[in-house]
Amino acid sequence: MAKINGNEIRPGNILEHDGGLWAAVKVNHVKPGKGGAFAQVELKNLRDGRKLNERFRSEDKVDQVSLDFKEQQFLYETDGKLVFMDSETYEQIELDAELLGDRRPFLQDGMTAQIQYYGDEALTVSLPQKVRCRVVETEPVQKGQTAANSFKPAILDNGVRIMIPPFIGPDEDIIVHTELMEYSERA
Repeated sequence: MAKINGNEIRPGNILEHDGGLWAAVKVNHVKPGKGGAFAQVELKNLRDGRKLNERFRSEDKVDQVSLDFKEQQFLYETDGKLVFMDSETYEQIELDAELLGDRRPFLQDGMTAQIQYYGDEALTVSLPQKVRCRVVETEPVQKGQTAANSFKPAILDNGVRIMIPPFIGPDEDIIVHTELMEYSERA
């Protein structure tokens, strides 16, 4: 673990602080008229999702942690656990489905996901940025509806509701952005 000064903290850094692993979400460097400069840092706990606002002065030392990333293939879900397999060692691990949150429906059989590890502990699961989904239910296509900003509701094959352009009909494949959970393009 590398020690860094409090003024070197940047968004995205992973820190060991107060006995937990925290990701720096927002960092604001403040230079008050009186007293020393400091960094106001919004931290998010990687294990339980708690948030914390902390003030670090430039002379404060914090432990910066480096995490390992592994590409792993999703196999199946059982009892609220997601089973992934390492494609190099064929070792299987089980992770809580809650790690994905509301992006869980976009995880498809055989999909390769990126899992962040701290030692042997899996902390986060990142899905591919875009996935292919089929529109199951939506309003029929209306001729002449060409307004650039008009969207209509749709239900996808995974049960997720999103807004899609008016020219997309039922049984069409589309590409969905998994982070934003919105329509990206026609497949």
